[in-house]
Amino acid sequence: MSPDRAAGRVRRRVALTGGIASGKSTVGRLLAGHGALLIDYDRLSHDVVERGTEGLQQVARAFGSEVLSDDGGLDRAALAGLVFADPAGRERLEGIIHPLVLAEADRRESAAPGTQIVVHDVPLLIEADLVGDFDVVLVTDIDPEEQVRRAVARDGMSESQARARLAAQATREQRLAVADIVIDTSGPLSVLDGIVDEVWERLVQVAR
Repeated sequence: MSPDRAAGRVRRRVALTGGIASGKSTVGRLLAGHGALLIDYDRLSHDVVERGTEGLQQVARAFGSEVLSDDGGLDRAALAGLVFADPAGRERLEGIIHPLVLAEADRRESAAPGTQIVVHDVPLLIEADLVGDFDVVLVTDIDPEEQVRRAVARDGMSESQARARLAAQATREQRLAVADIVIDTSGPLSVLDGIVDEVWERLVQVAR
């Protein structure tokens, strides 16, 4: 990406990551409320394969017309059925989607005003080996057992499903090892508000 320059300075790139049910989305919303541009990579992964996009055409060429719905959009259930138990297929899909997501994220960051703090919400920051692309890494941190409890209560998962999701992600230790700022999300929202206020002030200082 060509760095966005404003008043002779380079924008500091900020990533936000965290495991399932770790409060990452809530932290992202709070940062956006302070004025950050939040770029949600999960959302982008859907946008780049919307009906009529080059991304969808690439997916259809790679996996066949059976992954298309009757209206010409992506049949996500059919695609998931093809790649869920097929590591090679999953890798091929990621090879299509990841570059498109990164390109769109760069485009949105470059289009933002130079004074605006841009936060990239990247769930698979470590797994996709993207840590080195960012100057500041924010990590939402919570005890893994609490993650399981929240995933069960919030998303309706069974405990075994929640633990399987947790096991498939980077570990707590791996995230903490790359964190520049750790955000404790174990408390109530009222406490988290204050924590994010302090994180925002640190980001503003870094951006100067």
